[in-house]
Amino acid sequence: MSSEVARITFAPGQALTSQFPALTAIPIQSTAPHTFSMNDTDASRNALRGTTIMEKLASIGVERGRVIDIRNLDAIGCDYGIGIYLFFEKKLATSRTLADVKVEYRDVPEYERPYVRVDRFLRFTKENDPSFAHTIEEFPLMIEIVAVGEMPDPATGSTAPFVTGLMPFLDEFDVDIDPVEQSQGRPL
Repeated sequence: MSSEVARITFAPGQALTSQFPALTAIPIQSTAPHTFSMNDTDASRNALRGTTIMEKLASIGVERGRVIDIRNLDAIGCDYGIGIYLFFEKKLATSRTLADVKVEYRDVPEYERPYVRVDRFLRFTKENDPSFAHTIEEFPLMIEIVAVGEMPDPATGSTAPFVTGLMPFLDEFDVDIDPVEQSQGRPL
């Protein structure tokens, strides 16, 4: 299922009821263009097997200790509306909660923090190194899952699911090991 947002845009005075008959019961008075969005990531996440976020993500292979290709993590984050964070320091990733780390580094510029969201990392890397996409095709960047959970989202007042992972260190790269075998023989 895609994480793309469905958008309906209409101009002032445009009759939506001809295209969407179900809207006839909803009075719409428009004087300016409007866009309605419906995001399907919550529905996708809720459709996963399990009752807790840990069970749901385990059903698709995302669990503590697992090693997963960074591209798969990015897709999972997009498809299921999950914040996926990469840590560059093992001690910080394993000894602190994501919420505590976010509070501690909230005033530090994004790319100077010891962690970053996977989508932001991939975008930044691709923009600054056009060969990066080709490089990770040949040598997949495998991320060790450190934690899966939920934390309060101050913007909405509800909880938001997250996954934290540890970036490999350069001395840990072994181009002779099959990434699927590295992922404990459980391909994603």
